[in-house]
Amino acid sequence: MSSLTKSQLQRQAEQLVDFINKSPSPFHAVDVCRKWLRGAQFTELKEKQSWHGAIKPNGRYFFTRNGSSLVAFAVGGKFHPGNGVSIVGAHTDSPCFKLKPVSKKSGSGFLQVGVQVYGGGLWHTWFDRDLSVAGRVMVKDASGGYANRLIAIEEPIMRIPSLAIHLERSMADGFKYNKEVHLTPILATVFKAVNGEKSEKSDNEKEPKPAHHPILLERIAKELDIKVGDISDFELCLYDTQKATIGGICNEFIYSARLDNLNSSYCAIESLINSLSEESAADDSHIRMVALFDNEEVGSTSAYGANSALIESAIRRVHDSFDNCGRSCFEECVANSYLISSDVTHAVHPNYSEKHEENHRPELHKGPAIKINANQRYATTAVTSAILKDIAARNDIPIQEFVVRNDSSCGSTIGPMLSAKLGLRTIDIGNPLLSMHSIREVCGTDDVGLMVKLFEHFFNEFAAIDAKISVD
Repeated sequence: MSSLTKSQLQRQAEQLVDFINKSPSPFHAVDVCRKWLRGAQFTELKEKQSWHGAIKPNGRYFFTRNGSSLVAFAVGGKFHPGNGVSIVGAHTDSPCFKLKPVSKKSGSGFLQVGVQVYGGGLWHTWFDRDLSVAGRVMVKDASGGYANRLIAIEEPIMRIPSLAIHLERSMADGFKYNKEVHLTPILATVFKAVNGEKSEKSDNEKEPKPAHHPILLERIAKELDIKVGDISDFELCLYDTQKATIGGICNEFIYSARLDNLNSSYCAIESLINSLSEESAADDSHIRMVALFDNEEVGSTSAYGANSALIESAIRRVHDSFDNCGRSCFEECVANSYLISSDVTHAVHPNYSEKHEENHRPELHKGPAIKINANQRYATTAVTSAILKDIAARNDIPIQEFVVRNDSSCGSTIGPMLSAKLGLRTIDIGNPLLSMHSIREVCGTDDVGLMVKLFEHFFNEFAAIDAKISVD
């Protein structure tokens, strides 16, 4: 077992819980990381501005894209163009419901809100939960410009109620629902909201109908201390207002939404900051980098997903900022680099243990699991696995391995696409999780600290270990 103390493991679990509770949307998660990095003396860069001459050895930097993706990196004191980048990649998004552009709906005396399903959620777990909205609002300012404002209404304002079993006895044998019809949340009753709805009535038939219930727009405006007319547009998702918490009779579980994949996002940023002792950073010949992407749950193909040029652009611009960068520096750098694709993995379920291959059953509290798939749904190879196992063994960090059964489908991660796009050595790894894609997931408290420590040692030790690897 790792040399980490119980108090250190507990502290990391508590910090993850705090991070999740502050991050009901990807925009909030990136904003929390931005503040965190600034507090650790990272300088914020802007993609719209030149970086030439701005990147220096021993420097710490980060930038964001779309407010929902983030890249942070620290340049080693001995780095020169062509040296490698030690990368940990994760994602900020989770399965959820997102408000439709025209969300105003009603029926049977209720005001309802039209939503789109985002990702592959266990949608039945969203029934009978206390829901609210979070995300970003584009607000018009006095000068005619637009400002990006984050919002998270803490009070439960929506709910998707189940149908009583007395009205559909077959539900006892199998809960079936239509995604378009039955996943529409209730906002209010017409009777109670009638004053808020008066503004919708007009004698002018040519006047456009509002896209959203005025009572909802008024609540958003109140939260932001603006006028309804100042709201230009928004991207809002539903979230469960029940807070993440540590539970279990031994206080060994984290019960939470969005553990997939704020678990890995937290571990990545925490480990990068923790790894930057003055001596360690000064002696490093590599760049240490964390990339947090949006849109993994829907395939990553967006300007701020892992299937974009985000990482390539970051590495190229870092190299271009150095005057002594040669023509092949980028290609040399990629060949010297290594990516840890970190996403949660399936812990063995005691009630469904037959769903796991008998020799590959990750357990809680027994460390991160390396994910392997012969059909390249994960990017792990013998070389990349050997490197990380060596780092784990040197530092007494337990490692597990996960392979799906041959008669089961296998999910994928950002690892294969980034490896293919860049020709980058990659390993897929993740902390074990129960109830993946549920509105309330479960992970082990100890695994958070173990993952953080593994990433710290990766940042500190990879360059030296890689110098001893002779495999091309």
